[in-house]
Amino acid sequence: MFHLVSINCRFSHSCLALFYVRNALEQHLPGHSLLLSQFTINDPYYPTLLRISRERSKAVFFSVYIWNHAVVHRLIHDLARLRPDLIIILGGPEAQALGELPEQCTLFLGEIEGAPQGFYHDLQQGRLQALYQAEKASCFPSPYKEDDFTGALQHRQLYYESSRGCPFSCSYCLSSGSKGVRHKPVELVKEELTALIAARPMIIKLVDRTFNDQPDRALAIWQFCIEQTKQVRFHFEIAPDRFTAPMFALLSTVPCDQFQFEIGIQSFHTPTLAAVNRTMDLEATCRNIQRLLALDTIHLHVDLILGLPFETEESFRDSFHQVFRLGPHYIQLGLLKVLPDTEIARQAEEFGLMYCSEPPYEVLATRWLDHTQLADLYDFCECVEAFYNNRFFRSLWQYLLQTGEEPFAFFYELLQLCRQYNFFQVSRTHKLMTQILADLLGKRKDGKLLLDLLRYDWLRCGHRSLPEYLTTTTQPELRNRLRESLPQNVEGLFTYQTRVEFLKQASFVELSREAMGFLGLINQENQLDHTGTGLVALLPEQTGGVMKFQRAVSLLESDSNSIQ
Repeated sequence: MFHLVSINCRFSHSCLALFYVRNALEQHLPGHSLLLSQFTINDPYYPTLLRISRERSKAVFFSVYIWNHAVVHRLIHDLARLRPDLIIILGGPEAQALGELPEQCTLFLGEIEGAPQGFYHDLQQGRLQALYQAEKASCFPSPYKEDDFTGALQHRQLYYESSRGCPFSCSYCLSSGSKGVRHKPVELVKEELTALIAARPMIIKLVDRTFNDQPDRALAIWQFCIEQTKQVRFHFEIAPDRFTAPMFALLSTVPCDQFQFEIGIQSFHTPTLAAVNRTMDLEATCRNIQRLLALDTIHLHVDLILGLPFETEESFRDSFHQVFRLGPHYIQLGLLKVLPDTEIARQAEEFGLMYCSEPPYEVLATRWLDHTQLADLYDFCECVEAFYNNRFFRSLWQYLLQTGEEPFAFFYELLQLCRQYNFFQVSRTHKLMTQILADLLGKRKDGKLLLDLLRYDWLRCGHRSLPEYLTTTTQPELRNRLRESLPQNVEGLFTYQTRVEFLKQASFVELSREAMGFLGLINQENQLDHTGTGLVALLPEQTGGVMKFQRAVSLLESDSNSIQ
C-alpha cells in the first residue's frame, strides 16, 4: 500500500498535489492500494504521527511547502526511526529545504505528470534512488474523481488549475524560475469545471498565477461559470491592468458573491517594482479596481508586500494610502518571504536582506528598513488586517476617505492603543475592537459623530443591542418609547397588525444630526426631533452587495412620512 499524506493549513483546505500523485500512481502502478490522509498543521503532533506509523504502508508520500515544512521535517525523522523499512518520498516546492534526510528518503523534484519511467519501476521494486528530476508536463488533466467530492473533499475548498506558469517574472516568486505559461484548452477547462460545479463545493479556487493573462480566454471561462451556476463561488488571481471592455461588460452581469478576485499590487513604489521585475500599469490598475468596486458584486482582495527592495517607511506608507483610498473589501499586507532558488534570494546581500533561516523565510530587515522599523510596520499591518478586513467598521473607513484624513496616521495611533490593550495576545473579538476604537475616537473633536458611526455599524452587523460602553439608551427603553409614539401604520414598513412584531424584531439607535446626514439617513431637517437627534431602525432583512448589513431606515416618531 502507498500512503499519500497532506498537511494542510486548515481543515477547509485541500491538497491538489495529493490527487495528482494518486492518479499518477494508479496509472503507472495499477493494482496497488492507495490511502489518502489529510491533516492540518494545527493537529496534535503525536496522534498524527501514530495515524501514519500504524498504517502498514510500503511508502509514504508528502507534499512539502513553507507552511507545513516544520511538521513534515519532524514527521519524517520520527517515521524513519519507527519504520526503518518505510520508503519516504518528498515532493513539493520546499522538499529540497528539509536539510539532511534519513537514508530511506527520496526527493522528487518537478511535476508528477513528468516523472521518469524509472521512478515507477524503482518504486515497484522498493529500491528508490535519493533523487528524481521530472520534466515539465505537456498536459495536466484535473485529478479529481466523482467519489472524491463525497469523500476526501467533502466540506473543503476545491483547488483547480487551468494553466501552469506565470507571464510575470517577479524575483520573489518560485514561478519566476519557470518561463512561459501552459494553458489547458478552454473546452477541457469547461469539461473539468462542470464536474467540479456538480459537486457544489464551498468554493472553487483557480490557482492560476495570473488567470487573466489572456483576456479572451478568461472571458470565455468566466462566461461559462456564470452560465453554469449561481450556487458556487469562484476565486481568481488576476492582474488588475489586464482588463478589456468586454470583460467589464460581462462582469457587470455576474451575480453578487459568485466571483472573488485576488489582486496583487505589491507596491506603488516604482523603484521597488523595477527591482523585483514586476511590470504593471499603476494608473490602469487603480482605474480598473475602482470600476470593479463600483459593481459591488465581486469581493476584491488587494495585496501589498512589506520588506521589498527600495521600500522605505515613507514609500510603504504611500502604497498603503493608495490602496486604502481605493476602498477594497480586503487589504492583505503580507511580509516578504525570501524563498530559496528565487532571484531575490540570490540578491539578498545586494539588498541587505536578513531573513529567517527556516520556512517560511520571513524578512527581518533590509537596506531600507532596519529590524526595529520593519517590526513596527509588521505590527501596523497586523492592526490593519484585524480592524479593516471585515465588515465591522465600514462607516468609519468611509468617513476617513471623505474627510481626507491620513489613514496611515489613524491606524498607527490605533496600533499604540492596541498595544496598551494587549490586543495581539488575546482573542480579537468584534467587541474588543469596538471598545478600543471607542476609546480612541471618544477623545477626538469629532468623537460624538464617530461614536455614533460605531453604534450604527455595530447594530447593522446584526447585533441586537449595543455594548455597555456605547449604550446611551437601552433597547427596552427605546421600544417602550416607540410603542407610545410611532404611528399605527407606516407604508412599506409595518401596519397596525404587524407593528408589535416590527418592534420586537428591529433594533433601534439614536444618532446625531451629523451622523444621520453622513449616513444618508435624512434629507430634511424635520426628520430630527427637537434635540437634533434622529432615530434609526435596523431591520432583520439584509442589504445587497458584497458587504451584507441589516437594512437601516430612519424613523420620525410623530410623522410616518419620514421613513427612508
